[in-house]
Amino acid sequence: MTDTIPTAATSSSGGPAGAPARLHHNAFVVKDQRATQRFYEGIIGLPLLATWCEVDELFGAERVYCHTFYGLEDGSALAFFQFANEEDAALFGPQFRPSPFIHIALKTSPATQDAITTRLVEAGWDHFVLDHGYCVSLYATDPDGLIVEFTVDHPDVAAIGATRRASAHADLDRWLAGDHTSNNTYRPDGD
Repeated sequence: MTDTIPTAATSSSGGPAGAPARLHHNAFVVKDQRATQRFYEGIIGLPLLATWCEVDELFGAERVYCHTFYGLEDGSALAFFQFANEEDAALFGPQFRPSPFIHIALKTSPATQDAITTRLVEAGWDHFVLDHGYCVSLYATDPDGLIVEFTVDHPDVAAIGATRRASAHADLDRWLAGDHTSNNTYRPDGD
């Protein structure tokens, strides 16, 4: 076995050639579909696209669950399962640890980020903003503890991305070898 990792080919759009086209959906387990709907549809503004009420033989038992999909602009979705049976809910239920490093990030426009901020404030929902330099992120935590990040890219995101791609492998090798010097020259002073 070798430590060599093949480098992915790049398509004309800059993404990996032959890679999946986009996220279809990212699924999570929740305790309360109605609280989830209030947050994602009512506060965040993602439309409820589908609700699947299911009974399936899965993992050695009959599972009864509701599976909802909230749509993103590109056609992908955030999906959420709620189980009818308390034992299934305990077995598969939400398992988010309180960590800002476990989250899902969604790209937004400045206007969308401002609108979400306004709705969070109006709802009295805790949130915060962090300027990473290459993007500005709004963070909020959903009713089950999932941290959701709403990101506005820097106006020069294409150039910034090209710079990071050009040295991505070398930067990773350098960091893993113990040189933990920051390469984020875009972060505002003082952060």
